[in-house]
Amino acid sequence: MRTLIKNGLLIDPANRVRARLNLVLEEGKVALVTAGEPRVDRVIDAAGKVVCPGFVDIHMHEDPVEPDGTIYADGERAIFRCMLRMGVTTVLAGQCGQNVCHPADYLDIVDRCGAAVNVAMLAGHGWFRRYAGATDKYKPTTPAQNAEMAAAIAAALDRGVLGVSYGIRYIPGLSMEELLATAAPCKKDGKLIAAHIRSDAEEVFDAARELLETGRIAGVPVQVSHIGSMAGFGQMERFLNMVDTYRLNGLDVSCDCYPYYAFSTHLGSTTYDEGWLERYRCGYDAVELCEGPYRGQRCTKEIFEEERSNNPDCITVCYVMQETDVDMAFRHPNVMLASDGIMNHGQGHPRAAGTFPRLLGRFVRTGKLDLYDAIDRMTAMPAERLHLAGKGRLNRGADADVVIFDPERIEDRATFDRPLLPPAGIDYVLLGGEIAVVGAEIVRGDLGRAVRK
Repeated sequence: MRTLIKNGLLIDPANRVRARLNLVLEEGKVALVTAGEPRVDRVIDAAGKVVCPGFVDIHMHEDPVEPDGTIYADGERAIFRCMLRMGVTTVLAGQCGQNVCHPADYLDIVDRCGAAVNVAMLAGHGWFRRYAGATDKYKPTTPAQNAEMAAAIAAALDRGVLGVSYGIRYIPGLSMEELLATAAPCKKDGKLIAAHIRSDAEEVFDAARELLETGRIAGVPVQVSHIGSMAGFGQMERFLNMVDTYRLNGLDVSCDCYPYYAFSTHLGSTTYDEGWLERYRCGYDAVELCEGPYRGQRCTKEIFEEERSNNPDCITVCYVMQETDVDMAFRHPNVMLASDGIMNHGQGHPRAAGTFPRLLGRFVRTGKLDLYDAIDRMTAMPAERLHLAGKGRLNRGADADVVIFDPERIEDRATFDRPLLPPAGIDYVLLGGEIAVVGAEIVRGDLGRAVRK
């Protein structure tokens, strides 16, 4: 079908375009960009709206695989569907060292069954560590286990996986030798390593240096994940200066951040190991439980200890980040938007359903960011970072992934109490030239395909 999108304000930072132009989409691609109105099969009138590339989420956590081998696709609670409703058309999953199954096998499932969005994957180091028999997160690996992990990761990269992710925070036994061994396979094709670094707050500098040195020694690109929840406690300016220094000295490094002032992780994670109260300078009541008998409640010491013992997989929200630090991150030219979205059957942080509209509503409309700059951080920057030539742009020949939204109405509606609420102000989302979302309603949830390199 040949589709015309007319009368909108076309914003395409990858091509440095901000103009009133029309798009013609055909056979999954942008067929023509024009001021005219050629004959087509379908017309979408975008008068008063912004037309831009589909958003690219460079850091999120994929839906699980069901026992029958299909991807979890609950109409309201699946995270890929949350992504689609907020305008995301391509995601990079397998983050923080975590995979729900072998990452290349996951891509095969996406191609076999379809998905709500296009899916690229990272090889989660933690998954491959367990595969190699290193099941104690507090113990170092052996040279033989490092070699086994490296070989398995190399095979995954050869099958199209885009790089390696680490949850260094979650595996205290992870050594520099293990980091270098498992990062080394990325060098062949220039694929990246991304990490939730070892620690945060005042410990963030040594933690970041560990990752940055890994990239420098291994000669591979580095993505520092969700920096707001790592350096958002009064350290952001010094942290960004540190990253800039490595970049100016030759390391290919960039960062991502989500536009919230609270982070989310599992209650049993090492984030809450002894010393966390002192590190964040907070009390137990900074932690809200998202699941179980205390869902929606702030912790007391007694509730925290009870649930950490009995329900360590419980998703939590921790309200300790500083607004000024997060805002500072989004003013930096080397920080792109990412959701770090994670859902456990509908429970979790609202960033999984609200991140991208939130940046447009609460940062752009309030004057914290320019509209063009915000769209750059959610389209061109992540697509270029991942070397996805057809994504994050709308020139002729690009993939026909498009978002149409009202800049005066777009806003996130997901809250910590109701994390699944879809945003307002997004009129259409198209994948491959086909309409996937109208308003907040998904009309096609199977248009996504695997993205390999």
